Amino acid sequence: MRLGNHINYLVKIVKILSIGFALFQIYTAAFGQLPAFQQRLAHLTFALSITFLVKPISSRKIGWRAVDVLLAVITFVIGIYGFNQYESLSQRVGDPSIIDVVMGLALVVLLLEGTRRLIGWFLPAIALLFIFYARYGRLFPEPFTNAGYDWTRIANDLYLTTNGIFGTPLGASTSLVAIFVIFAAFLERSGAGMAFIELAQAFFGRIRGGPAKIAVVASGFMGMISGSAVANVVGTGSFTIPLMKRIGLKPEIAGGVESVASTGSQLMPPIMGAAAFIMAEVMGEPYVKIVIAAIIPAVMYYLSLFIAVDSEALKIKASGINEVPNKWSVLVQKWIMFVPLVVLIYFLVVLRATPTRSAIIALVLIPLLGLFNRQERFNFNMLLECLERSGRNLLEVALTCACAGIIVGVLMLTGLGLNLTSIMIDLAGGKLIILLVLTMVSSIILGMGLPTSACYVILAVLVAPALVTMGVEPISAHMFILFFGVIANITPPVALAAYAGAAIAESNPFKTGWIACRLGIAGFIIPFYLIFRPQILLGAVDASLTSILFNIFTLLVGICAINGALSGAFLRPINSPVLRIFLGVASILLFFPLYIMDVIGYVLVALVAAILIFEQVAGRTLLSRQRLVKK
Repeated sequence: MRLGNHINYLVKIVKILSIGFALFQIYTAAFGQLPAFQQRLAHLTFALSITFLVKPISSRKIGWRAVDVLLAVITFVIGIYGFNQYESLSQRVGDPSIIDVVMGLALVVLLLEGTRRLIGWFLPAIALLFIFYARYGRLFPEPFTNAGYDWTRIANDLYLTTNGIFGTPLGASTSLVAIFVIFAAFLERSGAGMAFIELAQAFFGRIRGGPAKIAVVASGFMGMISGSAVANVVGTGSFTIPLMKRIGLKPEIAGGVESVASTGSQLMPPIMGAAAFIMAEVMGEPYVKIVIAAIIPAVMYYLSLFIAVDSEALKIKASGINEVPNKWSVLVQKWIMFVPLVVLIYFLVVLRATPTRSAIIALVLIPLLGLFNRQERFNFNMLLECLERSGRNLLEVALTCACAGIIVGVLMLTGLGLNLTSIMIDLAGGKLIILLVLTMVSSIILGMGLPTSACYVILAVLVAPALVTMGVEPISAHMFILFFGVIANITPPVALAAYAGAAIAESNPFKTGWIACRLGIAGFIIPFYLIFRPQILLGAVDASLTSILFNIFTLLVGICAINGALSGAFLRPINSPVLRIFLGVASILLFFPLYIMDVIGYVLVALVAAILIFEQVAGRTLLSRQRLVKK
């Protein structure tokens, strides 16, 4: 009985802390933030304390709960000390006291442990390696060697300055990411997620391969407010995957479609997970510029999946579904749920208001409009539920950004960040394409074990400067890194989104992952387009309207060609391996911004289309597999 009471008390404490965390972020977003160190310290203190209470050291041994409570209390003590001693600490930067060093090192240890509990060992292990590098730099060979720093200097840089734990990544988390995460939690609780699914069902349910296209469109909409690939798979996949299987799509294809669609949630403006906000902070660019630049690549990603899905449905002659809601009924009944998102985009893009102000206005609208929602009116209990959910949703991004800050801080302390650009260029032999491939592989490997935000921060510091030095547009370099960090969610052997889709579809996880790679091929192609054809990043580079439209059209043709080559369906099923090879070659040629390659690529695509149309009209096959074998 006493044990049950203790657990109930902990549940209540977590609820109070989570609500307090969300309210703190809302208040400072609305009325002005505290000085950077205090704001970020309070943000991290809330996140770390809640983590120790919701992620116990042992789920089997209840007695260990005392350790979790103790760690949460120590975290709060460090937070209160730093918050109250803010002015004194700022004067002791470079000459910390013994207690400052103890507090700093204790916070580092607590942060590593909290991050390990939340997302696993991968990121804390990398951070530990960098700390070891800072302490024992003399042991490393040239050109990586450094003088080696004592624990006092390490604690000073990681704890007392805004270059380490409280650096740019955590600054983005507390100043921009937090209020949008809260907005997303409120919008989802209001029923907007299911409204998006119903809207996609109403418009696309009856057409060929309807359920698969519902998954694509619904996940695209959900991506505007979610930003979590796995959560998106679970949220929409439980509805769409059974429907896809019902119309004849194989389980692994159904799981693959949903995982690819959900993965794109981290690329879809205006929220883009947390990446857009962190990218804005790292690059020193306005958030709106990042969002506008990401529109065409994100839309093309989903359009490519839509085309791939249509090809799969074409091959098996999959029909749509008959039981779909009326379009106008959905719009009339659900319009009130879309208003906050429309207002957010209007304030961001049209009025050019600050992201924080736009999010606050849209956030306030949700409970106000919810009072007029006949199906489920917004009440005080729902408000508390949204605040609690918001506080919990902030944990991962807060801790991963803080832990990534350790890595950034060590790079600045040791000077490795400055040397790494020349090291990377030398490793690539001065060849841009080799450096891009190395970056792609690094992004995918890190993305398999890290949240997208942490993966992006690390490579933005380590690799992006090398790409820029070799003449790549800065925003193209950062988007390239982001894309491959995101696409790791569907890249075996550790494809978390694909495995979540496989679990729902009851299919082989590894096979589902490889099918997801094929269906999501645009995620591997578009990043290279961003490098060689940066005109598709709207507003990011100077380009004429003609150039922008031409490059967008070229990307679209290239996507259609590669999907046709991989799926075996282009306008209609393709029986000839020669035509599929033509399409594959055309898609490669359309990568590069060379006029002659564009011309050859267009000619090959047009030739394939002409042959397929002729075969359809004439009722005969020119290059079938059987005909080639006979010859």
